[in-house]
Amino acid sequence: MSAVDQPGTGQVASTPVPLLIDLDHSLIRTDLLMETALAYAGANPLRVFHLAAWLLRGRAFLKRKLAEAVDLEPELIPVNEKVVELATEAKSEGRPVYLVTASDALIAQKIAARFAFFDGVISSDGTTNLKGSRKADFVTEHFPEGYDYVGDSAADLHVWRNARKVIAVAPGAATLRKVQALGKPTTVIEGNSRIRALIKAARFHQWAKNTLIFVPAVLSGTILDPVTVINCGLAFLALGFVALGTYLVNDLLDINHDRRHWSKRFRPIAAGDLPIGMAIAAAVVSIAGGLAIGAAVSLGVLGALVSYLVLTLAYSMHIKRVAILDVVVLATLFTLRLAIGIAAADVFASPWLLVFSMALFTSLSIAKRYTEIQRTAAKGDTTVSGRGYITADAPLVLGLGLATGTASVLILVLFLIFDAFQRDIYTNPHWLWLFPIVIFLWIGRIWLISQRGELNDDPVVFALKDRQSLVLGVVMAAAFVLAWLGVPL
Repeated sequence: MSAVDQPGTGQVASTPVPLLIDLDHSLIRTDLLMETALAYAGANPLRVFHLAAWLLRGRAFLKRKLAEAVDLEPELIPVNEKVVELATEAKSEGRPVYLVTASDALIAQKIAARFAFFDGVISSDGTTNLKGSRKADFVTEHFPEGYDYVGDSAADLHVWRNARKVIAVAPGAATLRKVQALGKPTTVIEGNSRIRALIKAARFHQWAKNTLIFVPAVLSGTILDPVTVINCGLAFLALGFVALGTYLVNDLLDINHDRRHWSKRFRPIAAGDLPIGMAIAAAVVSIAGGLAIGAAVSLGVLGALVSYLVLTLAYSMHIKRVAILDVVVLATLFTLRLAIGIAAADVFASPWLLVFSMALFTSLSIAKRYTEIQRTAAKGDTTVSGRGYITADAPLVLGLGLATGTASVLILVLFLIFDAFQRDIYTNPHWLWLFPIVIFLWIGRIWLISQRGELNDDPVVFALKDRQSLVLGVVMAAAFVLAWLGVPL
């Protein structure tokens, strides 16, 4: 066992009762073993074989190798402020305070150095995993006069049995019942709702993007067919579940970068509100459910969903750190939504529509990056965390964004001339000329707001909350209905 200023056994009766604090999900709001394993394997998925080999030599050995391989930034780790207050108060009363954890000493000491109230660190040492009964035996031997212990899980019951007082941090219902059965003075520090955190991490507002699935059916005039509506609705649901899972995977792989971000640091996984294990389980179930629903619609929908999943995972693992390619892939993911709609509605795929989609969403994706570059520069940094851009790239990124946005308007005009006007579903297609006008106004507004540094991180989310964008959307919808009904212009 590792210890800094490790306590001895010669305590006397007048010695204040020490406060012992567990680390994972107690002092901090996350699991360091899970985090370091994700950081290590996330950089190269083949490293999972290293993890398996290290685990065969024991959890203590695995923790030591991860502690050596992963450069942890203690100041970014979210802490439980209520536990910090408890420890600060104990220290002010003259009580010794120790960090007692199963985490490896290399990591535990870095975390402890962040706080002034710790008198020492007791932790795993690369050979012995200080958890459960091992931890209980160790602290009982070194604190024979008693101690108060802050923990969170069933593994801490061994330590609580010999404690003078139990402080349980957000314990599960089963753990709390077992703690109460010990008959000791107990304080429960409540945690945030994990279900609420999971709902927030699911980003249901992003499902608005999936309405693109219905666009091919609308443009082909088959949207009134009940079978088409059902198939598109199921495809919408399938993509929603697959995307939900990929959002969780992305947040799991991007924890450290999110913690440096001005807004993403509040995401449930980065903030420690959603346990990593729960997020992994939810991602697996969500993706599997989405693919199953897609397969029930058609093999074409399933194939498009698999393409979306593979490309999204590639983006999360590597592509998002490759400048220019990252925004092209984001635009491709939007266009895949149209492809899923084409497969669900079983209609002709207009090349003009797909090319327009690529140009438009490339511009919007670049606007997102441009905003990140601007805010990075405003902080005085030169490199955008987790991305392949530096602040000097701003003029180039701005130019590419304006160029692709303008190109999307031109492509839309060509789409109307060579495709939309040739279809017989519009009684008076001249109303459709409002489309390129509206798109130009909207793209112009997005880039105006972005240039001023006022754009939300996601232009689509911004559009859903921006009154002028919503008005422009209503104008487009009205123009389509007027063209379809044949109202004289």
